[in-house]
Amino acid sequence: MSMRKVGIMGGTFNPIHNGHLMIASEAKEQFALDEVLFMPCGVPYMKEAEEVESGEIRAEMTALAIQDNPFFTLSRMEIEHHGNTYTYETLERLRVVQPDTEFYFILGADSLFNLTNWVFPERIFANCHILAAVRDHKTTAQMKEQIRLLQEHYQASIFLLKTDYLDISSSDIRRKVALGESIAEDVPQKVAAYIAAHNLYQTR
Repeated sequence: MSMRKVGIMGGTFNPIHNGHLMIASEAKEQFALDEVLFMPCGVPYMKEAEEVESGEIRAEMTALAIQDNPFFTLSRMEIEHHGNTYTYETLERLRVVQPDTEFYFILGADSLFNLTNWVFPERIFANCHILAAVRDHKTTAQMKEQIRLLQEHYQASIFLLKTDYLDISSSDIRRKVALGESIAEDVPQKVAAYIAAHNLYQTR
């Protein structure tokens, strides 16, 4: 019996946007993934908690964004975890409950260059493949060199994920909402409607 191949699209998703969805779609197609888990983080230890909407709100926006794609699934694992959430812990828990699954952790170039600052990066690399999207103003050559260094030091399994560049960020979306500007091209329509209905990001 062959192993299932499951992608993990983690993030604060404050809010989720079209760039996240595009990267997940490309990962599914390029690496023949059976499923992509969208996993809003719980308490993100790298960010100020007061800057982030509640896990429930971010999960609801994520569910709306992915509900029309049968290959995308919301995972509440991290938002239901008490205390700070760490990627290495999440991966180790997933490996226990789904031993017949290969996990592919999807991230952007900025995260690839910051991975060594995450908690226990060696335990992250030991429990998943990394799919690194070529974006965030990094060149393919820079990405390949960073991958070489990580493979050399951690014996990591890392692959380049080719994607178009979308100049979208959650922080820019929050800024636009606060200024009353349109976010119609940045997020799915259902997410834009949710943000408006709940008066999110009005003071940021």
